[in-house]
Amino acid sequence: MITSVLVANRGEIACRIFRTCRELGIRTVAVHSDADENALHARVADAAVRLPGEASADTYLRGDLIVRAALAAGADAVHPGYGFLSENAGFAQAVLDAGLVWIGPPPAAIEAMASKTRAKKLMGLKPLTDVTETDLPVLIKAAAGGGGRGMRVVRELAHLPGELEAARAEAQSAFGDGEVFVEPYVEGGRHIEVQILADTHGTVWALGTRDCSLQRRHQKVIEESPAPGIPEELTHELHELAVRAARSVDYTGAGTVEFLVEDGTGRAHFLEMNTRLQVEHPVTEAVFDIDLVALQIGIAEGIPLAADPPRARGHAIEARLYAENPARDWTPQTGTLHRLAVPEAENIRLDTGYTDGDQIPVHYDPMLAKAVVHAPTRAEAIRKLAGALERATIHGPITNRDLLVRSLRHTEFTTASMNTAFYDRHLTQLTEPTPDPHAPLAAALSDAHGRSRFGGWRNVPAQPQLKRYATPDGKEHEVTYRHTREGLTADGVRVVHVDASLVVLEVAGVRRKFEVTRYADQIHVNTTTLTPLPRFPDPTPQHAPGSLLAPMPGTVVRVAKGLTTGTEVKAGEPLLWLEAMKMEHKIAAPTTGTLTELHVVAGQQVEVGTLLAVVF
Repeated sequence: MITSVLVANRGEIACRIFRTCRELGIRTVAVHSDADENALHARVADAAVRLPGEASADTYLRGDLIVRAALAAGADAVHPGYGFLSENAGFAQAVLDAGLVWIGPPPAAIEAMASKTRAKKLMGLKPLTDVTETDLPVLIKAAAGGGGRGMRVVRELAHLPGELEAARAEAQSAFGDGEVFVEPYVEGGRHIEVQILADTHGTVWALGTRDCSLQRRHQKVIEESPAPGIPEELTHELHELAVRAARSVDYTGAGTVEFLVEDGTGRAHFLEMNTRLQVEHPVTEAVFDIDLVALQIGIAEGIPLAADPPRARGHAIEARLYAENPARDWTPQTGTLHRLAVPEAENIRLDTGYTDGDQIPVHYDPMLAKAVVHAPTRAEAIRKLAGALERATIHGPITNRDLLVRSLRHTEFTTASMNTAFYDRHLTQLTEPTPDPHAPLAAALSDAHGRSRFGGWRNVPAQPQLKRYATPDGKEHEVTYRHTREGLTADGVRVVHVDASLVVLEVAGVRRKFEVTRYADQIHVNTTTLTPLPRFPDPTPQHAPGSLLAPMPGTVVRVAKGLTTGTEVKAGEPLLWLEAMKMEHKIAAPTTGTLTELHVVAGQQVEVGTLLAVVF
C-alpha cells in the first residue's frame, strides 16, 4: 500500500495530485527549484525537497535529483504529473530501480509511445523525410513532450531549415530531447482525443471523447467532454483505436490517444499517445464522476478496475487561464498575482498553483489556473463558465480572461462548428480592446475621496481636476472632475456614491457599481486594469527610433547567424529569439534597414524593456 507520494512536478498539477493524496490519507512530498521556493505546491506538501537552480534543465528535468529527493524524504512512490519527465522512460525506470512505486505506465510502454516518431511507426505511419513544395504546408513536432513546444507550421520551403533548428532548440530546452520530425499539416481539423485507463489485470477503459480544438501556438486553451457533434460511429471508431493502441504496448495507468478529425470528411488521423495524465483530465472526471489520480494510484497498487467504465452524464468544459497578452502574440506576463478568485456561488472547480500575493516566475509555463464547470447540457456549461470567468476577480498581470469569455460566447463555439484554425480566423476580433469608458472616472473619483475640499466660503467653483491612466492595450485616458459644495461631480455623469473602494455612478439613468482596488503599480476597477500616469507626460523620447525592446523578461537563446552591427535586414526578418515561460518568442526587424546596434548575446538574461537592438 502506498503511504507517501513525491510529485515530480510543480504548480497546478502538483497541487491537484496532493489534494487527492490528502483525501486518501497519503503523505505528500514536493520538489521545488530555487525560483519555486515559496510556491504554493512547496507550501502545501507535507515535506519539500530543494532542487538547486532555476532553469528546468537544472531542476525539474533532473531525474537523478528527484529520485534522490524521494528516497531522502521517505516517499515510497513517485507521480510525474504532466510535462517535464512524465513521458521519460529512463526516469520511470530509475524510479523503479530505486525500489519506488512508479504511478504511471511501464517504461516499455512509455518508450514505445512517448516518442511520437516511434508511436507513428507502431500505428503503421511514418513522418516525412524529404520535404518538397508539394508537401507544404508541413508541421514540425518534437518527438518527446507536448504542450505545443517544439512545434512549427512551415508554409514556405525556404523557412524549413531555420524552423527545424528553432524547434530542436525549444524541444531540447523543454524536454531534454531535441528530436523533431515532420508530418503533413492538416488545415482546420478538429482535435479530438480519448482518455484511456488500463489496469494490470487486462481491463482497458475508453472514457468518452474530448474536443481540444481551440488552441494557441498548438497548445490547448479550451477543452470539453464529450466532443460535441461527433457521430456515434466515429466515437466508436476512436474508442477502438485508442484501446488497440493501449493493448499493443501492454499499457497500464492513465493515457490519452489524440486524433485530428478532418472537417467535412470526418476522417480521423492518429496524432500521438500521451502516456501521462493530461492537463484537461478534469472534464473527463466531471462527466464520469471519477477521480483519475485516485484511480492511477489504485492501479499502481494493483487494484483492478471494474469490468466496464461508469456511464457519462452531462457536459463539462475547461478553460485555461494564462498570464499572457493574446493581443501581442500571446506574450507571457510575470509579476505579482494580487488576487485570483471566482464567485463562491458559481460552484466552479478552480485548479491552480497560485494564491493571492504569489509571484509568477519567468522560468515556467504561464498558466495560472484551470476553471472547470459541469452542467446537464453543453449550452448550460458554456453560459455558466463564461459568466463565472466574467465575474472572476483577477488582479495582477494581464491575462487571457477576456479572450476566454469571448471565445466561449462566439457563434462558432456555441454551435460546435469550431476547429483548430479558430484563433487564426478570429483573434483580432476576440482581442479588440473594449475598456469600460467609465472605469478611469471611477478610479479618479475613488482616489479623490477624502482629500481636502474647499470650504463653503468659496464663491467660485473649484478648478477641474485631471487624472491620466493607461489601459493594457497601451491607450491613455484622461478624465476630469470637480469638487463642489454638493461633492464630486463629472460632466454627464451623476455621482451617487464615492469611497475608497466603491464608486456608484448613474449614466443615462442607469446606476452602476464600480469596485476599486489599489496596488502599488495598478488600479483595478471591476475587470478593467489601469496604470496611473503622471499628469504631464515626459516629452523626452526614451529610446531611439527603431529600438527593439524585450517584451518580457527571459533568456536570449540565440541570435540569427551572421547578425552583426551594420547588417542589412528586411522588415519581419528574425533577429534573435527570447525564451520565457517555456516558450520561444521571435524578435523580428520592425522595418527594412540597417542593424545599427546589437546589445545582447546568446545566453544573456534580460528584463522587460531591455534594449536588444536598433534597426534604422
